[in-house]
Amino acid sequence: MAVEDARVRALEDLGVLPTGPEERFDRITRLARRVFGVASAAVTLIDRDVQHVKSQEGRHLDAVPRHDSFCHHTLGTSRTLVVEDAAGDERFAGNPLVSGGPGIRFYAGHPLEAPGGHRVGALCLIDDRPRRFTDEERLLLEELAGWVQEEMTRSRELQQAAEVQRALLPSRWPDLPGYDVAGACMPARSVGGDFIDWYRTPDGDLALTLGDVMGKGLPAAIVMATVRGAMRLAGRESEPGDAVRQAAATLYEDLDGMTSMVTLCHARLSPGVAVLRYTDAGHGLMLLVRADGSVGRPQRGGLPLGVLPDQEWREDRVVLGEGDAVVAFSDGLLDLCGGSPETALDEVARAVGASASSGDVVRHFMALARARPVVDDDVAVLVIRRDR
Repeated sequence: MAVEDARVRALEDLGVLPTGPEERFDRITRLARRVFGVASAAVTLIDRDVQHVKSQEGRHLDAVPRHDSFCHHTLGTSRTLVVEDAAGDERFAGNPLVSGGPGIRFYAGHPLEAPGGHRVGALCLIDDRPRRFTDEERLLLEELAGWVQEEMTRSRELQQAAEVQRALLPSRWPDLPGYDVAGACMPARSVGGDFIDWYRTPDGDLALTLGDVMGKGLPAAIVMATVRGAMRLAGRESEPGDAVRQAAATLYEDLDGMTSMVTLCHARLSPGVAVLRYTDAGHGLMLLVRADGSVGRPQRGGLPLGVLPDQEWREDRVVLGEGDAVVAFSDGLLDLCGGSPETALDEVARAVGASASSGDVVRHFMALARARPVVDDDVAVLVIRRDR
């Protein structure tokens, strides 16, 4: 009983239960429903006896007795609870929420924790049809649940927010035989809107993204995490142009509502044939440096995400010869190199020519940023180089 009393006090201390719907939570449930394609997405909070619905998108969900709620079971685990077919699960087959309205067949929920670790609710997905739930989807739901927790505990120190953002960025550079890939981000404040990402695709390619969210600080960081998640979900299976289009369609209403936009470069490297296929969404800060010292600058391929709905983006490609490098960077690097794109591009080409590895190029620009007493904009650099 003492543990339950402490849990309920932790929920009450958050101050989110009596305030009704809030846009900061509704934005997340809207995104979750669209990304996962389910009937409903909700943020639930559970007191001693009742499951309350703090935010929901899709089919309407009412408050229910705690003992009937699926999210009550989610409180018992630190991991995502997935019920792929409730009618065939002996724990839930007789539940009135399965046999009656709303006729739940699929459920996935990740627990929400208050400061101190007490589990007080869940971010959940509900559908009236059975469905599979992949490991990648589990990770994405966990990330979205993390953002809900951040909103619930907004008064936390910005350092904690910075730790969350660092956890979303790659922790190590890719190990790809025949290639040297490196990247880094440095926010102008504790958190920022620039990001880099990479991951292997099912067909063995390496997908890479560099994005730059308009603005700085915590608002830009929240958008950054949303864009990263959408790009990851789309980029794992789709070619660069289609991946950007799918992510943009998912994100448009949220970006439009926040009057925000995002420029990015997204690419897939096929190591066996040394082909880099890429799409540029209003970014334009990308340079090809050949092993012989010649350089080329791809043209911008389209508008940033969030400008107009229903956009298409062109996909281009480049064949990497031995020793060739492609560098993408955010506009924060311009300030480090005199302010103009031409000066920055010259400095990038010089750094590539003078460096023995992609990591050396990245470390060069991060050192320039750290040497400045004030960094006015986030800085991100991504380097892809084929071995000689």
